[in-house]
Amino acid sequence: MIYAFDEFELDLARAELRRAGQLCAIEPQVFALIALLVEHRDRLVSRDEILDRVWDGRVVSDSALTSRIKSARRVLGDDGKAQRFIKTVHGKGLRFVASARVLQARIADAPVSAGPAEAAPETPPPASGSRPSIAVLPFRQLGDTGDWQSIADGLPHELITELSRLRWLFVVARGSSFRLRGDDIDLGEVGRLLGVQYCLSGSVEVSRGRLAVTAELAHTAAGDVVWAERYSGAVHDVHAMREQICASILGHLEIQIPLHEASMARLKVSENLDAWSAYHLGLQHIYRFNRSDNAAAADYFGRAVAQDPGFARAHAGLSFVHFQNAFMGQTSDLGAEVARARDCAQRGVDLDPLDPFVNFTMGRTYWLESDLERAHAWLERATSLCPNYAQGLYAKAWTESMAGAAPDAIANLDLSMRLSPLDPLYYAMLSARGLTHITLGQDQEAADWADRGARAPGAHVLIAMIAAVACHLAGQDGRARAWVEDVRRRMPQVTSDDFFRSFPIRDPVQRRRMDAALAELGFRLPA
Repeated sequence: MIYAFDEFELDLARAELRRAGQLCAIEPQVFALIALLVEHRDRLVSRDEILDRVWDGRVVSDSALTSRIKSARRVLGDDGKAQRFIKTVHGKGLRFVASARVLQARIADAPVSAGPAEAAPETPPPASGSRPSIAVLPFRQLGDTGDWQSIADGLPHELITELSRLRWLFVVARGSSFRLRGDDIDLGEVGRLLGVQYCLSGSVEVSRGRLAVTAELAHTAAGDVVWAERYSGAVHDVHAMREQICASILGHLEIQIPLHEASMARLKVSENLDAWSAYHLGLQHIYRFNRSDNAAAADYFGRAVAQDPGFARAHAGLSFVHFQNAFMGQTSDLGAEVARARDCAQRGVDLDPLDPFVNFTMGRTYWLESDLERAHAWLERATSLCPNYAQGLYAKAWTESMAGAAPDAIANLDLSMRLSPLDPLYYAMLSARGLTHITLGQDQEAADWADRGARAPGAHVLIAMIAAVACHLAGQDGRARAWVEDVRRRMPQVTSDDFFRSFPIRDPVQRRRMDAALAELGFRLPA
């Protein structure tokens, strides 16, 4: 639904407020407050209803509510004296008093006819700077699917539900996207009708006791395929297959859409980057764990925050930058970097507490202080918000491994690697698996996993240190020496103190073993 009042357009579907066609920087709770008042402009909205709708019933202070009301008035060019848009009825609540009209209704509100694509009103294309958007269409049935025909609707419906957990992605509701059925759906038409940049479609086929499902992610404007995959298995395992297919598709979309967004952003003139483009370019640099790329990431995330102060993920990106400075020892003031990482993560949490990436970055700030319990609690929250969040599972596994809970860590690492086999942090997943075997005293397995991790693309110098330790403990002195040389070439001054600052191993027995190995490899400073 889009409402128009004065110079403003309030787009509920895209969570955007535009003034004279220009996007306004607005925090999510402030937007939610304005939307609530505009939708119920025919009546008074009580304080309790505001708390229930905007804060999900959580107990908040009067000052927090007052602050959001002031922010809402400020973004509208209003104030408590004029009250041109938002009127306070003392002791009772608020009313939206400006004249507002419905500019456009949702596609789902339109009547269904024999020709749904023709009947649906056109939705404007996504505004520049808006978050990526996707429509999941019902899958096509190839041939006679018999008793399994419900899969063609059931699987996409489940994907819509799970994708909606991804706070960075706008997902069109089932009631709208499921009206576009057929074997020859035009991608451009999907983008025009639903106002989305991406479309996920697929097919289902059952033959000779086998179920085959294909999935295809396409960019609607260009019409090109971004990613595709085919899954198959015995039809009697359909429920296990459905779960695996959903998890796999979600994992791939977490990687493929940001990669595609970044590739499109690189085609823009640097000065013309919008907040989302700058954010996605920042992601291209943040996972490389070196000074120059981390500085580039900081610049892009900073530009995103400057353009959109309410962009929670951009604040979380800055937290990641400061985490990396501290984690890699790329700072002369460790405490200050940890504090900056915490402050940026907290800002992200304040703006969007339900975003898994925001909670992920907050959890890792406690890792830097060796507070594994609080780190684990935040990472547990990130993965409860999105159970298929591969990086959240991997980071949670690190804390479990360092805290001595290796079996839990192994299960989470195996799941994260299945969910995201092309993840930019895949090398760290492999290395964390090696660390779990060190803590279990399984040195041969540890050496194999850690060596794989250190050889994987993107592995940073601390990953090579884990490989050196694991190979040394396993008696593989040749491989251990090779990794020591690699570490010394990349970071000549690194010591065992640096290692344990980044990896606060809790188990005293395994910490002593690893400390002794680091000393024998020449990484301990003389007393």
